[in-house]
Amino acid sequence: MLVTTPAIVISALKYGEADLVVKCFTQSDGLKSYLLRRILKSKKGKLRTAMFQPATQLEIVAMHKDKGTLESIRDAKVLHSYTTLHTDIYKTSIVLFLAEMLKNSIQEEEENKELYTFLENAFLWLDKNEHSANFHLYFILELTRYLGFYPDTSTSSLPHFNMLTGNFEYTETIYSITEDNLFILNSLLGIDFDALNAIKLNKTRRAAFVNMVIGYYELHLHGFKKPKSLTILNSLFN
Repeated sequence: MLVTTPAIVISALKYGEADLVVKCFTQSDGLKSYLLRRILKSKKGKLRTAMFQPATQLEIVAMHKDKGTLESIRDAKVLHSYTTLHTDIYKTSIVLFLAEMLKNSIQEEEENKELYTFLENAFLWLDKNEHSANFHLYFILELTRYLGFYPDTSTSSLPHFNMLTGNFEYTETIYSITEDNLFILNSLLGIDFDALNAIKLNKTRRAAFVNMVIGYYELHLHGFKKPKSLTILNSLFN
């Protein structure tokens, strides 16, 4: 079936000498993988390699056969031209990390318009605003809302957060977080991107919290892999 849909690029991997395999999160069908033939050597085609950088927002015309194989893109155009996202070294590093988180966590080939809207707005906000060293913390926590294991905030005043159950509890277990990570978690719950700069963290506290959230993903997503780009990201924010 020929589909026209907004799509956000998650990753692009060179395949052979001239092809790319591109993963996109589409508004119409969720996660889709496409084989772009000869794109690395083509100078006259409708598709350009620069279109398929992580987080690029496109409108694509694609053939979806839905047979579990690589799909094809017939045409594409950029929906939102970023001004800083792919040129600012801090923002680029954030995007690479978040794209890897998305690649490792989103598996479903099904419509999820709420998740698409979150990703769309998040990357537009990052492009238009000064980089926030806390942006990725909030992003990966908020992403769990759309993946099905966002913390239950109804008892957030309790002294322990159980990563296995996703609940705040009185009793401490081997899966509980307390003290600093608990403070940061509570600071991030229920806010929006504009409030991030009010949360003052140093490099050590930020890295510890990200590692904790990645552990949370590992508990709730079978086969989730820790992003390799995390090391680079941590080195940038002091």
